Amino acid sequence: MKALIVIDFTNDFVDGSLPVGQPGIDIAPRVNKLTEQFVQSGDYVVMAVDLHEAADPYHPESRLFPPHNLRDTPGRELYGGLKAVYEEHRESIYWMDKTRYSAFCGTDLELKLRERGIQELHLIGVCTDICVLHTAVDAYNKGFGIVIHEDAVASFNADGHAWALGHFRGSLGAQVVRADAE
Repeated sequence: MKALIVIDFTNDFVDGSLPVGQPGIDIAPRVNKLTEQFVQSGDYVVMAVDLHEAADPYHPESRLFPPHNLRDTPGRELYGGLKAVYEEHRESIYWMDKTRYSAFCGTDLELKLRERGIQELHLIGVCTDICVLHTAVDAYNKGFGIVIHEDAVASFNADGHAWALGHFRGSLGAQVVRADAE
């Protein structure tokens, strides 16, 4: 059994207040296609979406990044065509708010995966070297198999992106795949 975890693919992270920019825009068609494919195959699909409160002085990211993915703002909406994919398949996709880098931290993600007997996680979204990385590390530590879709992850830091891809392979034993190599 496998699941797709779509990490933080929102307006703020693609072209909003904390933008990946062109690399995020470039992966949008692949993110949309993979999400659609996993839904159509009957696999478990999770939208793991960053959630922040305005002017929260206690959240550690408040000191590191500008405000982003604030509750009830357009910046927190899914980016581009992914919003339409989600709306079309809302009953088949689990929306999960997260408040830390890892989709496992402070959420019921592991419980949902274990209930379904899921052993392999496919990770896509942004940022490769932050939220995707921390989710992958937690998945590794919890014993899940990991597949990273290289053509469906991006970062605002090109060096960090490249480093994370190597780390997924070399330290987490993840499969790093691309559509053109499938």
